[in-house]
Amino acid sequence: MSENSVPGASYAAAGVDIDAGDRAVELMKEWVKKTQRPEVLGGLGGFAGLFDASALKNYERPLLASATDGVGTKVDIARQLGVYDTIGHDLVAMVMDDIVVCGAEPLFMTDYICVGKVHPERVAAIVKGIAEGCVLAGCALVGGETAEHPGLLGADDFDVAGAGTGVVEADRLLGADRIRTGDAVIAMASSGLHSNGYSLVRHVLLNQAGLTLDARIEDLGRTLGEELLEPTKIYSLDCLALMRTAEVHAFSHITGGGLAANLARVIPDHLHATVDRATWTPDPIFDLVGRTGNVERLELEKTLNMGVGMIAIVPQESVDVALTTLADRGVDAWVAGEITERGEHTTGAELVGDYA
Repeated sequence: MSENSVPGASYAAAGVDIDAGDRAVELMKEWVKKTQRPEVLGGLGGFAGLFDASALKNYERPLLASATDGVGTKVDIARQLGVYDTIGHDLVAMVMDDIVVCGAEPLFMTDYICVGKVHPERVAAIVKGIAEGCVLAGCALVGGETAEHPGLLGADDFDVAGAGTGVVEADRLLGADRIRTGDAVIAMASSGLHSNGYSLVRHVLLNQAGLTLDARIEDLGRTLGEELLEPTKIYSLDCLALMRTAEVHAFSHITGGGLAANLARVIPDHLHATVDRATWTPDPIFDLVGRTGNVERLELEKTLNMGVGMIAIVPQESVDVALTTLADRGVDAWVAGEITERGEHTTGAELVGDYA
């Protein structure tokens, strides 16, 4: 090299630390191991996760269900607070609770973590949360990917996404074709905002109102940051338990778009779901967002879950056993509405009345 030559370029000089990535993998192995099911072959570190499909021989006609999702801008709350071991619960809930809606048992999941700079302990904490979420959903975490994107993301920036697979017997597939006039709409309480609408929430509370995440909000009984980082409730095993004890016609996972829009996705064209707001009182966080930002009720309802994270539609004769099953599992649930014939001017689902 001449005196004017520059040092040879390297991956590390470009901002990618392979050694840090390897350390992150070692740190996360113990958490991934906790999610293993008997059908999982091999361990973390291979190019692909392996799941023994011979387990599906017990099904007459197994249908595989798959879903993929992320947690949106909630990751920025985790980043600001420096709390990384709960966001994985949100990821699993977003993926696996979509899968269970059709009646499928969650089997396995993979994750994708994108960071500006690999901090091994931070990445391991994220995977810890994902693994804990997988245990709550009854599925295995069979693999994933951690990508370092220097120059594209800031050193502390990150995002997460995941994909999952489940299985359901064909003749037990849930959905619109099972729903009948007179069916009851059972609501299951959310644990708060879950992982949707954070762009609105952050805009209203942090940008417009100038609140700080460490501010204690009396109506919430804790700091704003603690409320916003509350993990999404995972309903997968609760829904599967409900299917074992009661006749279930359909589920609806209440995510982006709100209660009415997500419920309408499972209602057949000739029927209508009416949900009575008077059957529950939304948690204080929903009122705080609406009041602080002067957000109209309909705008809130099409953005946030308003306190309902999952819906089960069951025949009237199954209502009592369904509510008992959910109560025994610690799930706050109630009859929130009913299914009727669709009128000329009605849509798939609507909320009526005022909140209690």
